Amino acid sequence: MKQSAAIIEQQPLSLEWERIGLLAQILGESRQGNSIPAEILDRLQHLQQQVDRFRHQLSGWRPLIAEQLSPIEFDVLACVLAPEAEPWLGWLFQSLQPGLSTPYPTPALLQEILAMAPEDTPLLYAALTDNSPLRSHGLIEVETSNPYCPVRPAPGVSARVLGRPLPAGNIPGAVLNNHKVCWNDLVLPADRVAMLQEFLLWITHKNKVVNEWGGGDCGGPVGLFSGPSGTGKTLAAAVLATELGWPLYRVDLGRLVSKYIGETEKNLNRLFDAAHDRPMILQFDEADSLFSKRGEVREARDRYANMEVSHLLARIESHQGPVILTTNLRKHLDPAFARRFQVVVDFPRPDAEARTRLWQRLLPPRAPREPEVDPLFLGRAINLTGGSIRNAVLHAAYLAAGDDRPLSLGHITLAVWRELGKDGRELTPTDLGALAAHLPGETLC
Repeated sequence: MKQSAAIIEQQPLSLEWERIGLLAQILGESRQGNSIPAEILDRLQHLQQQVDRFRHQLSGWRPLIAEQLSPIEFDVLACVLAPEAEPWLGWLFQSLQPGLSTPYPTPALLQEILAMAPEDTPLLYAALTDNSPLRSHGLIEVETSNPYCPVRPAPGVSARVLGRPLPAGNIPGAVLNNHKVCWNDLVLPADRVAMLQEFLLWITHKNKVVNEWGGGDCGGPVGLFSGPSGTGKTLAAAVLATELGWPLYRVDLGRLVSKYIGETEKNLNRLFDAAHDRPMILQFDEADSLFSKRGEVREARDRYANMEVSHLLARIESHQGPVILTTNLRKHLDPAFARRFQVVVDFPRPDAEARTRLWQRLLPPRAPREPEVDPLFLGRAINLTGGSIRNAVLHAAYLAAGDDRPLSLGHITLAVWRELGKDGRELTPTDLGALAAHLPGETLC
């Protein structure tokens, strides 16, 4: 059934490609001074009527856009995508642009293919400017204003509209997380696991609730995962992605936030346009740094910073697809964001029982170890988060491998000491709790 729906959705686009092909062939014949048969012109007129009707309904274009484009913007987008949809059109474009080894049309070729009168060409070049819908929504790329420089589809655009797999790492400003995990890898209180499973329901049953039952569409869904570092927030996001069979993209804020006014908004637009209505999860780490409280306006930069936050709130709310925000500082988030969360999950520091389970799972199963290495003792001995336990276990394993000896409490204690010292604070043996007796004496020298 899904395959049939996909084929039906591609039918309007096949008319687009046929129309573009006829226009290009007519241009080629006209350049040679040949007359165009009446049946070709009649077919072109019929195609134009069909294409206009489908464009009005956004049929075939919904994976890319949620609002109407102007006729010239639709024409540019169709011409730019045509070589990737139908390779023969790429070869045809290339033959019409002698001297250019590219299948993508230049503005000069677009002007000819679309048979634009000189007085109409400003409309074409307006569609290629930075603030045009095609550019602001990240649909096309234009390197220069040179009329003989090719116009290309933005990365991932062809895959979205043609229903092809999205190339890995092709979401602007985000990095693909390939970590495959399952529910058993989570060590959380039962009520927090239940909340994560409820968030999964928001994703998997959205079509039924919104489209079949007529429930309100609030976008997203959006989840907030808050808690100290190392308590499993990113792991939980990976579990949800694995359960869905979807990719998890971690947003790199450093590639989005810009000191130049207006650039942050453009970067956010490219990110959300690329991810819109696609089977994927977006994860914003340290969300408080970007979703922070809007402050008092004291200078021009403050006003633009507040505008960036407002723009981000609007894009999150209109985005169709799951978004997960993680933060160590929940109180720093903008209160206006609270109503946009469908699920809020607080990740607590693990108690002694949870820490015991973490030690049991994270100790290398095939590593030789001394009988004294008891997960129950370790879980009760010192209060560490799951992330810190993971780091200490690996460090201890490398210490044992370097000594060519079984893993011992001495190795684990030294690894925990190193882990505690990462935050730069002054340590004393009392920080190790019951492990202090196993700290190698030379460590304190």
